[in-house]
Amino acid sequence: MVSENGGGKRVMETHITGSKVRVQLNEMTGCMHTQIDISDMDGIRMQSFFIHTILCVVCLHAVVSPVGCDKYRIGVGIGDITGPAADINMMGYAKPGQDTHGIHLRLFSRAAIIEDLSGNRVVFVSADIAMISQLIKLEVIKILEQNYKGVYTINNVMLASTHTHSGPAGFLQYILYIISSQGFIEQNFKAIRDGIVRSIDRAHHNMTEGNIYLKTGQLLDASINRSPTAYANNTKEERDKYEYNTDKNMTVLKLADNNGRPVGAISWFAVHATSMNNTNKLISGDNKGYASQLFEQDINGGTLHGKGPFVALFPQSNEGDVSPNTKGPFCLDTGLPCDTNTSTCGGRNENCVAFGPGNDMFESTKIIGFRQYSKAKELFKSADTELSGNIQYIHQTINMSDVTIQLPNNATAKTCAAAMGYSFAAGTTDGPGAFDFRQGDTSSSPFWNLVRNLIRTPSQQLIDCQNPKPILFATGEMHFPYLWEPSVLPTQIFRIGGLLIIAVPAELTTMSGRRLRDAVKVAFDKESANSDVDVVIAGLANAYSSYVATFEEYQIQRYEGASTLFGPHTLNAYIQQYSQLATNLAKGVSVSAGPTEPNLLQSQICLKPGVIYDGSPFGKRFGDVVTDANDRYSPGATVKVTFVAANPRNDLKSESTFLAVEKLIANTSNWSLIATDANWETRFYWRRTNTFFGESEVDIVWDIPRDIEAGKYRIRHYGNSKNLMQTIKAYIGTSRTFDIIHQNI
Repeated sequence: MVSENGGGKRVMETHITGSKVRVQLNEMTGCMHTQIDISDMDGIRMQSFFIHTILCVVCLHAVVSPVGCDKYRIGVGIGDITGPAADINMMGYAKPGQDTHGIHLRLFSRAAIIEDLSGNRVVFVSADIAMISQLIKLEVIKILEQNYKGVYTINNVMLASTHTHSGPAGFLQYILYIISSQGFIEQNFKAIRDGIVRSIDRAHHNMTEGNIYLKTGQLLDASINRSPTAYANNTKEERDKYEYNTDKNMTVLKLADNNGRPVGAISWFAVHATSMNNTNKLISGDNKGYASQLFEQDINGGTLHGKGPFVALFPQSNEGDVSPNTKGPFCLDTGLPCDTNTSTCGGRNENCVAFGPGNDMFESTKIIGFRQYSKAKELFKSADTELSGNIQYIHQTINMSDVTIQLPNNATAKTCAAAMGYSFAAGTTDGPGAFDFRQGDTSSSPFWNLVRNLIRTPSQQLIDCQNPKPILFATGEMHFPYLWEPSVLPTQIFRIGGLLIIAVPAELTTMSGRRLRDAVKVAFDKESANSDVDVVIAGLANAYSSYVATFEEYQIQRYEGASTLFGPHTLNAYIQQYSQLATNLAKGVSVSAGPTEPNLLQSQICLKPGVIYDGSPFGKRFGDVVTDANDRYSPGATVKVTFVAANPRNDLKSESTFLAVEKLIANTSNWSLIATDANWETRFYWRRTNTFFGESEVDIVWDIPRDIEAGKYRIRHYGNSKNLMQTIKAYIGTSRTFDIIHQNI
């Protein structure tokens, strides 16, 4: 008897005297599973039974014709998520005036889908943005559920981020996170949402049978702890268990098809994507975006960035107190080290800035990105632990402002409504704040309390609960015009064979991440027979709720402690929650969905005006060349061409480009595209030249690679202008043709 069993499965059963063989074929994977009950059978009946079994399997093959059976089916995809390249404040540093003015590297969403033999599948996404917005996750799921009905849900899709601080802001739904961008930027939100969906769509349609391998190794020269005094407040006994005050481990998943061909890679490593500092105004994937491009270019060869089949994800982990600026912080005015406890110079934070390892932010980005790529490739090539076993996932929301925690000494504690401390306004050594705020502040100021109280006076209950944090913003008690920060947050764990992936909707400090990983492993292994799983943290995933410091680090009130929203027991609440999820995952026990996550899309406010109109100087047209290329260049030289331009916000050029470097194909009149605005060696600068008349220009810069072929080349600019009638029209600008020759000019 053959029957449908839902989920793309067919089942055949044959019975002999009460015993049975049950053969199930998953039509999505082409794999069969046989379940045999041979109780209470003698030899003759058993012989007949196995004859029926063979016939059953042969018959089922004839019905469906499966295509083979491997451990997993895997698929990868990539999608452009680059937002407005002009006028929008960048997300991460929250620095007034740090608005986008061009593109250094395009931003991408990279997706990996993994399915086991039973048809259980998970989606893991790493996006080149500062963090995953709760609204992004909810709206992505809404589209996926419409397109794939029951295949992809809130439970089996995990969205993570690289934490670049060089992307446009305005895509989160809570007030505190969109103040600097003058509210919600719908254009940027849609670019991110739609690009993530595209990456998942492509992964879905690229699925193939394959295998997954795991490897972990140490990357020692790509990170430092930017809050060492807070880390040092953890107990010596705990610190002595670790060699370093940041996590140096990189964990790599190698995805390969049946023939061993590389399909994709996921490389978790904890380091802030803040190599590009808060003076930068070019959209950039920073060090992790560059690492992805290097790895993809390595495997895909000459394919244009974002277009090749191999996809390399470099998601974030527990990077809360981890900086890529490995030379450390120094005073800009004296060159001396900053005050260690407060990260100030002469009592002020603005001049205390960390740098390195390069001579400028571009070189530092390149070095830290290359080191991550190099280690990931090494681990990828040597990955020898093959994963096998089930795909599982578990998801539950939790009201983090109201959690009762059972402490190790059997006492209880509670989390608090959200609040940001004074040291939040001080910023970090990667991007200092302003005014007279300092890291490590545990006392308040009458002046700043007066300013604060004009917005919202915190309740005494909140002050007591958040102690010793002096409260600057009582965000958990601020609801006008809508919520300022989240309270209901998603928690989620994926299991891929012997690997657990923990999605945390916040930035965990180094020690916070270590404690959480250890607790989840203990909880899972305790309930899982013969289990010894590896555990990784995917940070800033599914939603964003600032930082999570340990109880001990919280007492110091560095930036990370001041930004730990739900009080000193925030980490303990997460450990309790994820440990319970791990226990239920190991037991195969489902959990309740939890409280509903708010979707505030209809409540959003934007005070940022759109593009009013574009104008061109008298006698000029859009795309006209202002400053042209030279006649000839040598490899290693730099080409710069300036064009009359319009505002890039008129068209984001998603999946396309604002610039092209083209080579004339020998003995033809055809041109070959060799570089776009996604390439490392190109830069696209936009600037306003006359605000009243709406005039602007773009500079296109190309650093000619030293291994370039000799020949004839040109630079092109693609743009769109808006006239007073609000009509948008495309234009193209083209430089003169120039020669690249392999000799000194």
